[in-house]
Amino acid sequence: MKEKIEKIIEEKIRPYLEADGGGIELVDFDETSGEVRVRLQGACAGCPGAQMTMSMGVEAVLKEELTEVKRVVAI
Repeated sequence: MKEKIEKIIEEKIRPYLEADGGGIELVDFDETSGEVRVRLQGACAGCPGAQMTMSMGVEAVLKEELTEVKRVVAI
C-alpha cells in the first residue's frame, strides 16, 4: 500500500508542491486506521496555507485514488 501512496504522491501531488518551492515526504501508512502520515518540506513546512493544502489537496487526492485512505496528517 505504501508503494501505491508514494506513486500517487510522486505523480499527482509532488509536482504542484515543488512548483511553489515545497515538497512532501511519505512517512508512514497505518493500515488499521487508514491514516497516512506525511512531512511537508521546503516552503510548505511553514506556510500558513499548509492546512488547506493538506485537506483540499493531499488528502482529497489520496482519498479519491485509494479507498483505504481515511485521513492524512502532517507530522
